[in-house]
Amino acid sequence: MTERVIVAGFGGQGILFLGRLLAQIGMDRGSHVTFFPAYGPEVRGGRANCHVIISSDAIFSPRIDVADAALAMNQISWDYFAGRVRPDGLAVVNASMTEVEDNTGPERLIRVPATDLASELGDVRATNMVMLGAYNHARQLFPLDVLLDDLRGMLGRSKAALFELNRAAIQRGIDSAEAQIG
Repeated sequence: MTERVIVAGFGGQGILFLGRLLAQIGMDRGSHVTFFPAYGPEVRGGRANCHVIISSDAIFSPRIDVADAALAMNQISWDYFAGRVRPDGLAVVNASMTEVEDNTGPERLIRVPATDLASELGDVRATNMVMLGAYNHARQLFPLDVLLDDLRGMLGRSKAALFELNRAAIQRGIDSAEAQIG
């Protein structure tokens, strides 16, 4: 099993945190992983993305030329990375900030109003976790309890309120994906 995923958006949207979390969960589950971040010098507000590979086999390069999945947080990211997803791959797009025509990108497309859902929870910074919930539900990469345990570990015990916000955001993403894919 190998999963090559590109996570992309603006700096400040939690792109790198989401990627690190995926890599950490993969490592904790005994997989080979790579985490390859890229961001502009301005970071917050500039373009940010990361390539994450989770594999049962050795990984020879952290760069992803053809992705199995992409998570696009905004239009610029979708426009840039849509062509890098396999035709039979998965794209999860933040429908709050992205318009995607049905005939572009991979055949499996999930539109999640992630920014709107995070705003309903009271903190737009949870948008990345809404996207993670939808992606993980669609791919069934990790059991939810494992994902939440690693999230709690990355946040630390002193951030219990932040964990609860992110847990709720992940559930919103799951619910949104479930409504689209059954």
